[in-house]
Amino acid sequence: MSFNEIIARYRNFDFDGFFAQTGPRDVERVLAKDRLSAPDFLVLLSPAAAGFLEPMARKARQLTVQHFGRTIQMFIPLYISNYCSNQCVYCGFARTHAIARRKLSLAQIGDEARAIAATGMQHILLLTGEAREITPLDYLAAAIALLKTRFASVAIEMFPMEEEEYVRLKEAGADGLTLYQEVYDPDIYRQVHLAGRKTDYRYRLDAPERGARAGFRAVNIGALLGLGDIRREVFFSGLHARYLDDRYLHTEVGLALPRLNPAEGNYRSAHPAEDRTFVQFLMALRLFQPRAALTVSTRERAGFRDRLIPLGVTRFSAASCTGVGGYAMPARRSTPQFEIADERSVAEVARAIIAQGYQPVYKDWDRIQ
Repeated sequence: MSFNEIIARYRNFDFDGFFAQTGPRDVERVLAKDRLSAPDFLVLLSPAAAGFLEPMARKARQLTVQHFGRTIQMFIPLYISNYCSNQCVYCGFARTHAIARRKLSLAQIGDEARAIAATGMQHILLLTGEAREITPLDYLAAAIALLKTRFASVAIEMFPMEEEEYVRLKEAGADGLTLYQEVYDPDIYRQVHLAGRKTDYRYRLDAPERGARAGFRAVNIGALLGLGDIRREVFFSGLHARYLDDRYLHTEVGLALPRLNPAEGNYRSAHPAEDRTFVQFLMALRLFQPRAALTVSTRERAGFRDRLIPLGVTRFSAASCTGVGGYAMPARRSTPQFEIADERSVAEVARAIIAQGYQPVYKDWDRIQ
C-alpha cells in the first residue's frame, strides 16, 4: 500500500461542502475527544474552528508538554550545492535562473562545520539542490561522514532516493530525512514542477516511506503552504504523518508548515496562509498527531516564532543561511534558495526560548555504537 491510495480516496471529496456544514458544535465535540479521526482533523482545519483558538491552544500546550516537556530542539541547515536539474516555479535554485552555481569541496564543508560547531549546535540539516550528477552518492556519503565527526545528529534534505541509497547514507552517519512533498494536489503539482526528475509526483510521495524502511531515526514531511489550497494541503500532510506513524513504530515522524517566502523568480502565491490561520493549523496538527515533532523554521518572523513556542512547536532552526555555505565566510554567501525572516543568531534564539519558559536543546541523542 502507498499513501497515494489514501489521497485517491479523497479525489472527489467535497471539501468546501464539508467546511460549509461544519459548525461550532462540531468543533466542541472534536475538542472533547482524545484520539482524533481524519474527519475530526478536518473539523479543526475548518473556518468554524477559527473561533476556538484559545481552547485549542490549551489542549495543544498540554499535549506537547506531556510528550516533549518544555523543550525546543534546535538545528541549523547547511547547503553544500545549489546546482539543480529541476524547474520549480517557486524555487530560487530552479535550473532556469541565472544565478551563480556553487558546490562545496569536502575541505570547504569542513570549514563550514567548524564555524557551525562553534555556535554550540549539535543537530545539522544537510541540503543540496536536486542534481544527482553534481552531488553523487559518494560525495554525499563523504560529506555526511565528515559532518558526523563534529555533530551528534546529521539529517538530510535533498533529492528523493531509492531505499538502498538511503541505507548507504544512514551507514555514513545520517539519522534523519526531511522531504517535503511541496504540494499534495497532483494537478497543482504538475503546474508548478515543469521539468526535471521532480516532475515524478509518485516517486517523491513514496520517498519518506523508503527512508523509514531504510531505518532513519526521524522522517520529517510537510507541504509548502501557498502552492495549493491550504486547508487541503495541511489535511493531507497530517494524514501522511499518521500513515507513516502507524506503519513505522520506531521512526519519529515530524511535520513542518513552511510558508512560501520571496525567492529568485518572484513567484506569487495564489493561496496565502495568514498568521492566525497558520496558528490554527499548527495546533490542529498537534491535536491530531500528539507525538509528532513540529518544526517552525526561520521562514517565519522572530516575534511570531517566539509566540508559537507554547502552542505545539518542538523544533526550531536558527541562524539559517539558505545559500551555499555562508557560515565560515558570511561575506561570500551565494544567492539564497529563499529569503529568511528570522535572522537572529543561535544564542539569540536560545535566549528567546528561555524567555518563554522553555529549554533550548542543542543535543538530544547519541547513536549507540
